[in-house]
Amino acid sequence: MILLRHGQSEFNLHFSATRRDPGLIDPVLTQLGHAQAAAAAEALAGEAISRVIVSPYTRTLQTAAPLLDQRGMRPEIVPLVRERFAFKCDIGSAPAVLAERFPGHVMDHLPAQWWPEERESEAGVIERADAFRALMMAADDWRETVLISHWGFILALTGQSLMNGQWIRFDPHAPRPETIIWHP
Repeated sequence: MILLRHGQSEFNLHFSATRRDPGLIDPVLTQLGHAQAAAAAEALAGEAISRVIVSPYTRTLQTAAPLLDQRGMRPEIVPLVRERFAFKCDIGSAPAVLAERFPGHVMDHLPAQWWPEERESEAGVIERADAFRALMMAADDWRETVLISHWGFILALTGQSLMNGQWIRFDPHAPRPETIIWHP
């Protein structure tokens, strides 16, 4: 399968410059982030893709848009693959708000608050990554699946720290990473 980290968000732009939480809730992509999303869709144009799984945050849904448009697909929106809750940007938007922003996407399966209320432990993210790994191991279509997610979730899944808009191939049958370094 392919794992794609969302494009640069307003949070990423400000946090990279200051190393402080700018207090943005469910931030959108920057102009660079949209360009990264388009570049990822173009790079993946020749790939066999039958399924696109996306975290419910605005930045991941925006990152998915060029790939989905290119293929005429709808995403599977899955809270399990969300970011580690550590900053204001990890507060999401209610399903009704997301449905307005992304018409045509199915949001009615999302609870009103699909993100946690307090900081999530590293062990909690690893537990979610393990659950996702198990789901993908059991899926017949894992080789043709793209996951659009976040730095912390992809790190917990693979042990690799991806840059915004970067993608890698991933085999869910591969062993869990022995070491995870949580500081970017």
